[in-house]
Amino acid sequence: MEQIIILGTGIGGLTAAIYMARAGLKPLLISGPEEGGQLVYTKEVENFPGFPEGILGPSLILNARKQAEKFGARFKVDIATAVEQLGDKGFIISLAEGEKIKTKTIIVATGASAKWLGITSEKRYKGRGVTTCATCDGAFFKGKKVIVVGGGDSAMEEALFLTRFASSVTVVHRRNFFRASKFMQGRLSTNSKCTVEWNKEVVEILGDGKKIFGVKLKDAITNVVSELNCEGVFLAIGHNPNTSIFKGFLEMDAAGYLKTDRFCKTSVEGIFAAGDVQDNRYRQAITAAGSGCMAAMEAEKYLRERGI
Repeated sequence: MEQIIILGTGIGGLTAAIYMARAGLKPLLISGPEEGGQLVYTKEVENFPGFPEGILGPSLILNARKQAEKFGARFKVDIATAVEQLGDKGFIISLAEGEKIKTKTIIVATGASAKWLGITSEKRYKGRGVTTCATCDGAFFKGKKVIVVGGGDSAMEEALFLTRFASSVTVVHRRNFFRASKFMQGRLSTNSKCTVEWNKEVVEILGDGKKIFGVKLKDAITNVVSELNCEGVFLAIGHNPNTSIFKGFLEMDAAGYLKTDRFCKTSVEGIFAAGDVQDNRYRQAITAAGSGCMAAMEAEKYLRERGI
């Protein structure tokens, strides 16, 4: 039986692995469907402490993995499909390849996946002009025209944040009204850098293969397709926490994020959570890493107090 299994190999899971490995517990990490998490798709990270010149997202993940391996962490490429409780003896995790692994504790760091438009061209320019995080990538678009896709508070926040850098920000929304709060709508409408394209849907992202120069917009009422020049596309249409295997087992909020207390404990004793899977507010690399540290320290304390 494993002492600890960490589900997810993003920065939250890797940080937890470093702390657990340094405690001599030899954690086993299960990669999940997106090995390395969302940072793998981030071109450059400029707001993670210790890297004044910035660092490529994949490099940050690779360095963290090497650090965890140095202390004895182990990695398995597979996907957890189910979790069962073994009374007070721990848990059984079923994997997609058919294996079942017993463990005394679990740290869930499966993250939250950003919702995408579902068009081929967005995949081509993912990380090369198309992004889901203004806080992460906004500074790369100084003096450029960008668009934000969405109509909720998150879209308003992203658009307003981007006005610090971009020359203009166009919010593209498929309806003729926003879901965002009146307050946020008011802030957007009074910002001279912001405009809105109502009843529009992005159907194609235009580029030269390396960077984008515009989008094709389809009018939801007339079906007329037009082009809009821009150099950045920010998607703010929501996130899906990767918690489906825990439905009916762990407590979640209405959006599916795991509920945790201030010690990263979930509703089931012995299971802890870290990173975006339990954070629907900040969703930053540094906060994921911080909660990974907390979850690991609490899991180690849990094992130590029970003499297991």
